[in-house]
Amino acid sequence: MRVRVGTVGGRVAVAAAVAMLLGGCAGAADDDGKTSAGASASASASAEGAAAGDTGKEKTTAARGGTLGPAGSACELPVSFGVAKDWKPEAIDAEKEPAQVSKGGDGDLAGELAAAMLRQGPVTTACEIDAKPAGSIGFLRVWKGKPGDADAGGVLRAFVTAQKGAGQTKYHSFKTGGGVPAVEVEYVSTNKLLEETKKECAFAVGTPDGPVVLHLGGMDTSEHEEMLPAYELAKSTLALS
Repeated sequence: MRVRVGTVGGRVAVAAAVAMLLGGCAGAADDDGKTSAGASASASASAEGAAAGDTGKEKTTAARGGTLGPAGSACELPVSFGVAKDWKPEAIDAEKEPAQVSKGGDGDLAGELAAAMLRQGPVTTACEIDAKPAGSIGFLRVWKGKPGDADAGGVLRAFVTAQKGAGQTKYHSFKTGGGVPAVEVEYVSTNKLLEETKKECAFAVGTPDGPVVLHLGGMDTSEHEEMLPAYELAKSTLALS
């Protein structure tokens, strides 16, 4: 079953359904639960080697349809990267969303779930790139932290930890196509109500304006894998603005 959903501002009434259907690529803690944030931000050579072994196959990148990040683009960000053709970006200002969306309230399930779409751990949503025009159900979301926040690895770990049902995490360090040091996580998320699991992924970088997290979400693992080329395009082109 495929469900069409809108952007953050128009999802309050269906927030509960969206939260059950949409997700990302990893879990709430490391496989052993012991790796420190600093260690993930500066992964050892052996860890990087293992990651390279896991991703030895050449990854496909989507056709580029534009660039996000610079002044004048659909989403002005501390970073810039290529956006896949036909994907539709929309800037999100979590501070200006209606109070019932951004904050929710006691007993307000829809409000709480909508708030989770705007804030996760130490970061807030800054841009939402919709895959529906390209034929997939899901989003590539950009999240921003405040200047002076923890390193990219620590922020990414806190981001994943804040996601309910996340587990089986695998972290590794890499450099984006623009030469920016980054930390990536791959994980699975479990929806206990639906008794379903799906793959998710995200990566984080540090910038002078604060950390940035890019997270790929999809309705299920199949949708997630269909959208990976757009995620890989962002990784292979990301640079500081």
